[in-house]
Amino acid sequence: MENKRTVLVTGAARRIGRTIAVRLYQAGYRVAIHYGTSEKEARATAEECGSAPLFQADLEKVDDIQRLFREVQERIGSLYGLVNNAARFRRVDPLQLTEGDWDFIHNVNLKATFFCCQQGALLMKKSGAGRIVNISSLGGIRPWEMYAHYCASKAGVIMLTRALAKAFAPEISVNSVAPGVILASDQDPRAQELIAATPAKRSGTPEEIADAVLYFINASNFVTGQVLAVDGGLSQR
Repeated sequence: MENKRTVLVTGAARRIGRTIAVRLYQAGYRVAIHYGTSEKEARATAEECGSAPLFQADLEKVDDIQRLFREVQERIGSLYGLVNNAARFRRVDPLQLTEGDWDFIHNVNLKATFFCCQQGALLMKKSGAGRIVNISSLGGIRPWEMYAHYCASKAGVIMLTRALAKAFAPEISVNSVAPGVILASDQDPRAQELIAATPAKRSGTPEEIADAVLYFINASNFVTGQVLAVDGGLSQR
């Protein structure tokens, strides 16, 4: 286990984050599980990933992010991969949007993604190589009228990915996976409309997102600054 490369997945307790963590573990990586408040689910994910180490942090707080990566270094020693999966999603009419609504989304989706990239890269550079994958969204490529703040945050993640790919080269690659419609139990009413507009005529699965993440983790540093839309072709319409 000690010889395996370690990948930290943020927001890995549930949903897509959990699936990404399990897929990486199945592919032979050592996985580190981050969670915010979902401790019970995080422990279950950790067990699925060979009793993976758990790390708790409130990603809204930069001090907590810095502590998270210090603990990763202290407990694991090195870090090869980072998957910035943790995110928030909320429908708000832009005419009713408050500063609190804006900060609720951006503090995690964009600010935390940057500081996790920063702290992760500092740790990766100590071992000479690393892979960062940021989970963006179809909403960062196509505008959704009731999600202006969310779309702005995910478009920011895409541009951040491209800028950091230059800043962290050549040792560290930085890429992004942009999921399309991935059905969950608490669906937005617009989901079926989006599925109908998708050329593939179906929703995607968490496993398809996880496979895309694994591709970037496995890829050489000649693949960097890229955004892979896993969306059934919806972003092309």
